[in-house]
Amino acid sequence: MPLVRALAAECFGTFWLVLGGCGAAVLAAAVPQLGIGFAGVAFAFGLTVVTMAYALGHVSGGHFNPAVTLGLWAAGRFRPAQVIPYWIAQVAGAIVAAAVLYLVASGRAGFDLAAGFAANGYGEHSPGGYSMLSALVIEIVLTFGFLIVILGATDRRAPAGFAPLAIGLALTLIHLISIPVTNTSVNPARSTGPALFVGGWALMQLWAFWAAPLIGAIAAGLSYRALWEAGPEEPAHGIVAAPTIPPLAGSASSK
Repeated sequence: MPLVRALAAECFGTFWLVLGGCGAAVLAAAVPQLGIGFAGVAFAFGLTVVTMAYALGHVSGGHFNPAVTLGLWAAGRFRPAQVIPYWIAQVAGAIVAAAVLYLVASGRAGFDLAAGFAANGYGEHSPGGYSMLSALVIEIVLTFGFLIVILGATDRRAPAGFAPLAIGLALTLIHLISIPVTNTSVNPARSTGPALFVGGWALMQLWAFWAAPLIGAIAAGLSYRALWEAGPEEPAHGIVAAPTIPPLAGSASSK
């Protein structure tokens, strides 16, 4: 039952992230004279993480992102047997969110999936026309940084209670940097939902928005574990719930 609750939390949290972030991009970013623009979309993604991390982070750890789950596993903070179930829940939530967004967005005259539907892309499908190499580099580097923020903010030495704010602000910053390059992924589930509806080029380029974030996440998890993870002799300066789920019945450890 703890795992079922955690998976439901991951599914809904990822749903909220995709609906809020991609919804801001599709519905609100380009409204004439009233549109929120790139900055508004960046803050929308950050706010989805802050709100869901506080709402459901205590249930599942608040990953809402396959790259985060993998990075936490690489850092030794998450059980390997639960990586795939978390990924399935996250991708399912993203697909449902994209479906809801499609139903809403298609109700406006002139709606066209060819406009992108907030899908991630490179080359001619990059908002700024950036190459595949640029897309891969920015996604790897920014996912690496995102995981370092997550691991550091949830370290037992970190100040208590501020992790969701740090993580949400980090995601906002990431979007402010990279929306012009790729529309910003750093989250394979977020990329998958819209790509399934756009089809064609979006599905053909989807591999990059799985590969790059996962590479960046593994590198961050291993780096934090090797360089900055607290040793047993180091005192905690705050009590922060690390992004792991409660132990299952009969398990010997929560990690």
